[in-house]
Amino acid sequence: MATPTPLDPQMKIMLDVFNAAGPMFLRAETAEQARAKMRALLEANPIPPPAIYRVEDRRIPGADGEVAARVYTPEGNPPMGVLVFFHGGGWVLGDLESHDRVCRALANQAGCVAVSIDYRLAPEHVFPAGAEDCYAATKWVSENAASIGAEGTRLAVGGDSAGGNLAAVVSMMARDRGGPPIAFQLLMYPVTDCALDTPSQKEFAADGHVLSRADMEWFWKNYTDPVAEKNNPYACPLRAKDLKNLPPALVLTASHDPLRDEGERFAERLIAAGVKTTCTRYEGVTHGFVSFADGLDKGKEGQRQAADALRAAFAR
Repeated sequence: MATPTPLDPQMKIMLDVFNAAGPMFLRAETAEQARAKMRALLEANPIPPPAIYRVEDRRIPGADGEVAARVYTPEGNPPMGVLVFFHGGGWVLGDLESHDRVCRALANQAGCVAVSIDYRLAPEHVFPAGAEDCYAATKWVSENAASIGAEGTRLAVGGDSAGGNLAAVVSMMARDRGGPPIAFQLLMYPVTDCALDTPSQKEFAADGHVLSRADMEWFWKNYTDPVAEKNNPYACPLRAKDLKNLPPALVLTASHDPLRDEGERFAERLIAAGVKTTCTRYEGVTHGFVSFADGLDKGKEGQRQAADALRAAFAR
């Protein structure tokens, strides 16, 4: 058996702080209590978010009524490429605030407009509500890009964790439903399967590395019935029979993440289907590392790689 990669020293310091507060997600409690804990962790960060030229909150059409969206515009000359971003949080947690820093960084570094979508959350709104909101929002951005200083023909989708799942799903929906045309998909440690049977799911089953297998069981239970939807590609992209004709992709994974293997397997399947795909594993870090860029050099590296890939996709 290969010797496990040691934790990055900066990552270890962060984990020691996180673990001193107990498990990150309150699996035995209500969704709202878990959301409150996540908000408290975010509010405890004393570092100001990255400055950006303009931030605007809007209401745009979702699948069943309006959803909140936040538009980030960096300095530069419009029209710009546009990233539609879906936050992580297991389809249960997260909002516009939880991923504000990541969206600011990606918009600034990629020189693009970023539109963060506050899709409906489970368990109040189970699958496919959130996925359909994300598709509807992406369609709106494509059709109304000029109103936000963007160019609808240079459109990317992206997200982290459950948001990476939603970005992959929206890419498939757009292919299957005749649009909108998507130029690129950014998938950061994405959820791609409900089976939870990979080696990394077993290796990092316990608490202590930000996300555990028990967390994923809790998230899936809140989002949908995994048994009923296990072969639905809009829930489990890895189970899709056909991954051809999807947008080029960047898949980022973390060595100490239960989602590592399913993300890498999805990248392998994209490549086998003829989709231009880059997959990069960041060693010594955990799930969520891109969001930890304030104190983690590899988080900064992940943000830079993602931004460079977006910039290159928009240039094409």
